[in-house]
Amino acid sequence: MSAEDQIKETITANDVVLFMKGTKSMPQCGFSSRVAGVLNYMGVDFADVNVLEDEGIRQGIKEFSDWPTIPQLYVKGEFVGGCDIITEMTLSGELDAMFAENGVTFDKDAAEKIREANA
Repeated sequence: MSAEDQIKETITANDVVLFMKGTKSMPQCGFSSRVAGVLNYMGVDFADVNVLEDEGIRQGIKEFSDWPTIPQLYVKGEFVGGCDIITEMTLSGELDAMFAENGVTFDKDAAEKIREANA
């Protein structure tokens, strides 16, 4: 199976997918850690794909999304963005709205606490 096929299969089979360096329980870069930390804190059930384990996936996801950096977040098969975009969306409440619109379960109180801590 090609990297592109693996990527398509993963984002189709999971409501929320984070392509990252490391895993959600052991991120291996600061940007991946930040996004995984937000998702974990908000109680989002997400699939993590460690791009460090497969060079084909690591390069393939950049080509698939036409986005040059890792991490990359997908919700319901759609590319959302990388660390800076996810951080901005979390602080503005846009990420909450996206999750709610797509039927993704998350802890609204935790999302509010993130915003309060960064106000």
